Amino acid sequence: MTRTVLFLRNDPLATEALLAEAFGEFGYDVDTFDVVTADRAHDPAGEVVFPDPRGYDVIVPLGARWPVYDPALRASWVGTEVQLVRDAAAAGIALLGVCFGGQLLAQAFGGTVERSTRPEIGWFDTASARPDIVPGGAWFQWHFDRWTLPPGAVELARTPDASQAFTLGRALALQFHPEVDVALLENWITGDDVGELAALGLNADDLRTRTTELADDVAPRIRTLVAGFLTHVAGQSRPS
Repeated sequence: MTRTVLFLRNDPLATEALLAEAFGEFGYDVDTFDVVTADRAHDPAGEVVFPDPRGYDVIVPLGARWPVYDPALRASWVGTEVQLVRDAAAAGIALLGVCFGGQLLAQAFGGTVERSTRPEIGWFDTASARPDIVPGGAWFQWHFDRWTLPPGAVELARTPDASQAFTLGRALALQFHPEVDVALLENWITGDDVGELAALGLNADDLRTRTTELADDVAPRIRTLVAGFLTHVAGQSRPS
């Protein structure tokens, strides 16, 4: 049977981009679910009816511009999504969280998420203890929050200011954005209506140039990351 990965688009600006291509290369069908649609982006709280996680082999909660600990979101769809990933884990379904999605996994399984002392936006060198799962090197970041590890989690990668990856059972959480390509970055730059880049003294053209320069380097590392996730994380035995 064909395996299927479900990407949860928690924010209409945060799509699966290069990750969908990588999963496709490994024989996965790709499904998507829009958690917050474009017409709700400026008022994202609200109830959401998610798909049944048991219909998928892998679930990937993606990024979002809001804090995962926002009270209104936790009382609505974030709380529901937290229960979804807990149910998925209990059913043996593999999980790959990206940025907000990684923070959601941390929060769901007993870690915490809080405002970071130093936001990370741009390309940051990342040190990895398991390059067969999370290759080291430059990865793209756009986040203001960071997690503490859930009980039993194993940290795989970090920058000086934040943990960047952990595993817990058949789940892998990433703080960085492996999915980013030039087109996705352009959507984020265009959608930066609160001036985050300018406030941090960052130049959008510099980010565009660096993303283009690193494209050939990042592409094989994304494939290694997905292969490592499928082999060493999703490939573990399902709980009985």
